[in-house]
Amino acid sequence: MNTTPFQSDPPPSRMQRKLVVEVVEARNLLPKDGQGSSSAYVVVDFDAQKKRTSTKFRDLNPIWNEMLDFAVNDPQNMDYDELDIEVYNDKRFGNGGGRKNHFLGRVKIYGSQFSRRGDEGLVYFPLEKKSVFSWIRGEIGLKIYYYDEVADENIASHHHQQLQQPPQPQPQEADEQYIHPPPQQMQNLPPEKPSFESAQSHSYQEPQQPPVVIVEESPPQEVMQGPSDNHPPRPPSPPHEVHRYPPEVRKMQVGRPPGGDRIRVAAAKRPNGDFSPRVINSKIGGASEATMEKKTTHNPYNLVEPMQYLFVRIVKARGLPPNESAYVKVRTSNHFVRSKPAVNRPGEPTDSPEWNQVFALGHNRTDSAASGATLEISAWDASSESFLGGVCFDLSEVPVRDPPDSPLAPQWYRLEGSAADQNSGRVSGDIQLSVWIGTQVDEAFPEAWSSDAPHVAHTRSKVYQSPKLWYLRVTVLEAQDLHIAPNLPPLTAPEVRVKAQLGFQSARTRRGSMNNHSGSFHWHEDMIFVAGEPLEDCLMLMVEDRTSKEPMVLGHAMIPVSSIEQRIDERFVPSKWHALEGEGGGGGGGGGGGPYCGRISLRLCLEGGYHVLEEAAHVCSDFRPTAKQLWKPPIGVLELGILGARGLLPMKAKNGGKGSTDAYCVAKYGKKWVRTRTITDSFDPRWHEQYTWQVYDPCTVLTVGVFDNWRMFSDVSDDRPDTRIGKIRIRVSTLESNKVYTNSYPLLVLLPSGLKKMGEVEVAVRFACPSLLPDVCAAYGQPLLPRMHYIRPLGVAQQDALRGAATKMVAAWLARAEPPLGPEVVRYMLDADSHSWSMRKSKANWYRIVGVLAWAVGLAKWLDNIRRWRNPVTTVLVHILYLVLVWYPDLVVPTAFLYVVMIGVWYYRFRPKIPAGMDIRLSQAETVDPDELDEEFDTIPSSRRPEVIRARYDRLRILAVRVQTILGDFAAQGERIQALVSWRDPRATKLFITICLVITIVLYVVPAKMVAVALGFYYLRHPMFRDTMPTASLSFFRRLPSLSDRLI
Repeated sequence: MNTTPFQSDPPPSRMQRKLVVEVVEARNLLPKDGQGSSSAYVVVDFDAQKKRTSTKFRDLNPIWNEMLDFAVNDPQNMDYDELDIEVYNDKRFGNGGGRKNHFLGRVKIYGSQFSRRGDEGLVYFPLEKKSVFSWIRGEIGLKIYYYDEVADENIASHHHQQLQQPPQPQPQEADEQYIHPPPQQMQNLPPEKPSFESAQSHSYQEPQQPPVVIVEESPPQEVMQGPSDNHPPRPPSPPHEVHRYPPEVRKMQVGRPPGGDRIRVAAAKRPNGDFSPRVINSKIGGASEATMEKKTTHNPYNLVEPMQYLFVRIVKARGLPPNESAYVKVRTSNHFVRSKPAVNRPGEPTDSPEWNQVFALGHNRTDSAASGATLEISAWDASSESFLGGVCFDLSEVPVRDPPDSPLAPQWYRLEGSAADQNSGRVSGDIQLSVWIGTQVDEAFPEAWSSDAPHVAHTRSKVYQSPKLWYLRVTVLEAQDLHIAPNLPPLTAPEVRVKAQLGFQSARTRRGSMNNHSGSFHWHEDMIFVAGEPLEDCLMLMVEDRTSKEPMVLGHAMIPVSSIEQRIDERFVPSKWHALEGEGGGGGGGGGGGPYCGRISLRLCLEGGYHVLEEAAHVCSDFRPTAKQLWKPPIGVLELGILGARGLLPMKAKNGGKGSTDAYCVAKYGKKWVRTRTITDSFDPRWHEQYTWQVYDPCTVLTVGVFDNWRMFSDVSDDRPDTRIGKIRIRVSTLESNKVYTNSYPLLVLLPSGLKKMGEVEVAVRFACPSLLPDVCAAYGQPLLPRMHYIRPLGVAQQDALRGAATKMVAAWLARAEPPLGPEVVRYMLDADSHSWSMRKSKANWYRIVGVLAWAVGLAKWLDNIRRWRNPVTTVLVHILYLVLVWYPDLVVPTAFLYVVMIGVWYYRFRPKIPAGMDIRLSQAETVDPDELDEEFDTIPSSRRPEVIRARYDRLRILAVRVQTILGDFAAQGERIQALVSWRDPRATKLFITICLVITIVLYVVPAKMVAVALGFYYLRHPMFRDTMPTASLSFFRRLPSLSDRLI
C-alpha cells in the first residue's frame, strides 16, 4: 500500500481574510508611572499573532489612530475566535525602574462582534480587570472590521505546502517569525503567560476533537408505538464513535472533566389534574440513560423519533409519445399522488418534459416487506388522460439512505406497458427518477410534496427570520423662514407644530415657542419611530400651522432613512438643516423640487444600542441590541424537538360535516421562527422535527404554538386566517444543563364561552450548556437590557407604542414569506393583546401580590403564636435564641443567612421536576365570571348594548371605591406619622417629645443589651400578663390627626 500523502496542485489564487483593528484612543486611564500619569501602549493578540502600538508619553487620554491588521486563518470559524487587547504602561518612561510594565486594563472581543468593512463603527469598551485585585479604570475606543482579498500565489502555495507537511518545531518557529512583526516592534512587551483562552483556541486546530458525551453501549429498547416506530434495528456502532457538537458548543465544553457530562433524561412524577404538564413515555422520554446516550451519539436529531418515508424524485423523461402536457402518478398500497404538469424547455422537443419534483410518502418498511407491496410510477397525458408508460418497483428492494450519505443519483428507466400498448407505439421512452427510503432528516424532506392540499406550499416546514429593527430618533430643534399667515388677531401667537411620519407611524410635537426677534420657532423635542431593514422608507416631516380650526401645511421635507447616520452609543450627533418645500415639491430631501418655504433643523440618528421590543417584557426571548458589534458570545444551544400532538379537537368540517383538523406548529425564540409541516386531517399529528437556537441570555422564554391551517384551502385573495389551537411557554432558566425534558403540555384557549382544552402538544427540549460555565453565571449579574436603555431610558407609554409598531412590522415582514406566516399567528405568538383590560387578569395580579406577601403573613402568625405561648417549648427556645443574639449581636447577620440556606435546602425536595406550563389556577381561568369574560373579549370602542356597558361601568366604579378607600387609609397612616412632630395636635406632639426625651435618657444610662432583653421579654410575655385591649402606644397613634378631615 502506498503511504505517501497525496500531493495536489496548489490553487492559483485564493481569498484571504484580513482583520483590521484600528486603535483610536483611550480615556481616563489610571496613573501608574509614579508621577500622576501613564505612558500607555496597546498590545493586540489574535490567533497567535501579536502586535502593538506606539507609546504615548505621559497621557491619561492617549490618541493613537493606528491600524493593526491580522490574517484570519479559518474564516468559517471566525465567530468563535477571540481578540485580546491589553493596555500597558511603558516602564521606561516611569519614575524609577520597574521589573515589568504596569497593566492598565484589557478587553476581550469575540469574532461574532466583528463587522464587515463599511459597517464598522467606533465603539468604546470599558477596560476590564485581569484579576480580582487589579485596580483598573477607563475605556478604549476601537474600530474592528474585516475584509476579503485575493492572496498572492506564492503565499498561497507556501501556505498550502505547510498544511501538508507534518508539524515540526523549527518550521513553526519560522512561521511565527514570518507572521509576527519585526523584533524592534515587539520590544517592551509584558511577559506572556499560559492562559485558558490560548489553550482553548489552540485546541480547536487539533485534528482529533475531544469527545463531549460519554458513550455506553447497551441494547436499545424496542417500543411499539404506531406504524412510524417499526424500524429495522441498527447494528451496534464501535465504542469509539461519539457525537460531536458544533464549534460553538465545543468551545464551551473545553475544560470539562475527562469523563464528560452525561445527558440525563427527565423522570418526573405526573402532576395531578388534566391541565398540568406531564412526562410522556416514549422512545425519548422512557428510554434508559445509556440507551439515550447511545441514541444521542448516532442521530443528530436525537430529541425526536425517526419516521420513515418513501422518497420518489421525478426528474424528467425522454422519447415520450406525442402529448400536450404530461404528468406522473405515484401509487402505493396506501398513497396516491400526482405531479404537477411538465415543463418543456424552450428549443427542446416536447417529448422530453421535466418535473424536478420530490414526493415523501409515509412508509412502514416491515409491513411492506411482509405484504410484498409495490411502487407504481406512471406517465399520463393531461389532455386525453391516455397512458404513456410506467415503471414498477418492489418496495422490499428499495435502498435505505441514512445521512450523511450523499443524495441518491437518479437513473433512466424504460417505460413499460401492456403488449398491445407497446406494439401500437402508444408506450415508449424513458423516465429519469430515483427512489429511496429515508427519514425526516433527509435534505429532500422540507421541499417534498407530502400532502394533497390545493395549495401545498402552505403545508411545508420553513424557518423564518425576523427583520432587523432600529429605533429612529428624530430631534426637532428649530425652524426658520416660515411663511406665517399675516392676518392673525392681535396678541395671538401662531400655533406651529411639526408632524413626522414613517410608514404607518406618525407623531406630532408640542406647540413651538416663537422668538419675536428672529421669527424662528424652537421645540427641542424627541420623537422615536421603529425602522426595519432594508431601510427603504422615507421620513416625512410636515410643519403645520394649527392656529385656525383647519391646519395649514407650511412646508414639508422627505428624508430617506438609509441616509440617516447610525450610532451604537450615546455619542453626540450633529444637527443638520433641511429645506422645506411647498405643495408642488417632489420630495427629494430638499432638492429644490418646489418653492422654498423655510428650513428646519433636525438631529437624526438610528439607535443601534437599544433592543427593539416586539414581545411582552415578561416573555421576551432576546435582549440583544440592534448593533451586532455589541452582541455577547452565546452561552449555550437550545434544542427543541416537536414530537406531535394528542387529542386535538375538530377545527373545521369536511366532506359533509365530518370534523377535521390540519395542524401545524410554530416555535419562536429570538429572531428565529420555525414552522413545522402541516399534518392534514389528523387529531393526533406526529411531526418529529427538531430545531436549535443559540442562547445569549438564560432568562428568556421559548414560545411554542399550535394552529389549524386554513390557507392551504384558500387563494391569496381570500386570506382566511389560521385558527389558534393553543400555545405553551418554556423559560430557559428553568432547564437544567444537558438534561432532556420530554413532556406533554395541555393546549388551553380562553374563549368567550370559557376555558377550553384543545388537546396536548408533546415536545422534547434540552439546554446544551455546561453547568458551571462562568459566562452563564456572569449573565445573572449583567443588566437585563442593553446599556442605552439605562443611559437614555424610554417611557412606559412610549415603549408600549413602539412595541405595537414593531409587532406590526414583524407581522408584515413574515406575511411576505413563502409560505407566509399570517399576522394572526404572529400577534398570538408575540402576545400583542397582553395589555388589554381584563377583570380576570386584575384578580390574578391581586392574588399574585397576596402570594408574594404570604411569607410575611406567615411570619407574623408564627410570632403571634410564640407570644401567645401556644407551644411553650418553642417559646422557651425562642427566648434562649433571642438572649444569645442580643448578647452576641455579631451572630445576627450570619444566623439570618444560615436560615436562608436552610430554607433553600429544605425546599430542594419540592423543586419542580419539569418546566411549568400554563397555570389555570394562577390565571383565574377556572372561576371566571361569564360577564367578565365577555368584557375581556369586547373591542375598543365597545360593541355591546348601552345597558350592558352601563352595568359594567357601575361595577368598575364599585371596585374603584374600594381601591380609593385603601389608598386613603395608606395616606392617613403616613400623615399620622408626620403629625408626631408637626404640632398639628399640640398635646400629642408635647407628649411624644417628652416620651422621646425619657427614652433618650434611659438609653444613655442603661446598656443597650439590657434594654433589648427587656423589650423582647415584654413582647413575649405570657398571656396572663397581657391585656386584650389595644396597647397604649397603638391607641396613641390612632388618635393622631390626618388630613382626611380636610377633604371636600
